[in-house]
Amino acid sequence: MRIHRHRRRTPKHQIPDFRTNGKIDVPEVRVIDDEGVMQGVMPTQKAIELAQEKGLDLIEVSPKAQPPVCKIIEYSNFKYQKEKEAKKQRAQSKAVEVKGVRLSLKIGKNDLDVRLNQAKKFLEKGNKVRIEMILRGREKAHADRGRELINRFIELVGEEYEVKVESPVKAMHGRMNTTIARIK
Repeated sequence: MRIHRHRRRTPKHQIPDFRTNGKIDVPEVRVIDDEGVMQGVMPTQKAIELAQEKGLDLIEVSPKAQPPVCKIIEYSNFKYQKEKEAKKQRAQSKAVEVKGVRLSLKIGKNDLDVRLNQAKKFLEKGNKVRIEMILRGREKAHADRGRELINRFIELVGEEYEVKVESPVKAMHGRMNTTIARIK
């Protein structure tokens, strides 16, 4: 049986915990009833009794306010709405990907142009580009030429787009890499 160690179990969406009814431990709260009408500041116990008379829950929606703001609504409906909002927010946010372009010390002009076009497409879509160069054998003695090639590549990309170097050229164990991103 194969174990998938690289998969991360992340929660679907983060919903903050809201204190309800007896878990509200402040002496006074500002209350909004089920129709959205402000009831004013009142003792917490009185607000809980008011909610129970209507068959609903008292939910602390803004704990940092002075005094905390509470609403009289049904908890399951409130939680459902918050889950929907979190899901919608997650769908609208786009994670920036890091795309890779690999160069070599002996790269030809046409191959360099192809990599250049790839990098431009990635930057156009809003992604970051990691430029990587692997030095093999005797090429390791010419790391300075590799650094020059990477810098020239960045300049060529910079002619069309305004880019910033997010991480300087790093060299270790025969690999050189840097990351660039488009300035919007």
